[in-house]
Amino acid sequence: MHFNIEIARTISLAYNVICKPLCKELDLPQTAFDILMFLGNNPEYKTAGEIVEIRHIKANLVSVNVDRLVRDGYLERKPIKGDRRKTELICTKKAQPVILRGREIQNVFLNKMLEHLDGDNLKAFLSALNVIKGNLNEILEKDEH
Repeated sequence: MHFNIEIARTISLAYNVICKPLCKELDLPQTAFDILMFLGNNPEYKTAGEIVEIRHIKANLVSVNVDRLVRDGYLERKPIKGDRRKTELICTKKAQPVILRGREIQNVFLNKMLEHLDGDNLKAFLSALNVIKGNLNEILEKDEH
């Protein structure tokens, strides 16, 4: 079972390697890039608190990197009506080409990761992932009760 933990770690490391050239070109830390991509790919999430909760990035890292993204013009902060403590994070026009390039990198990464799987093996793999996702959701649902 050690393999399962190791594969998640390896995926993360390989993803960072694939993203490194773009991060270097943009002079953005990986965490800032990840936050920008998270917001760009998941418009239903808009606050720093949601980034902390869903992406499991430490609050201080989110704060520092959001500040950087705002300062560099990739994000804007917008007050949330009725809650003075929260602000909505909005991706700017400057962020859009970066998000598009990031999505291209994500697609390249996914294709590279699945490269040597033929049709039947890919179907079996995706089917197994769906079963695993269901099992994990059951664990999470039990934890909520």
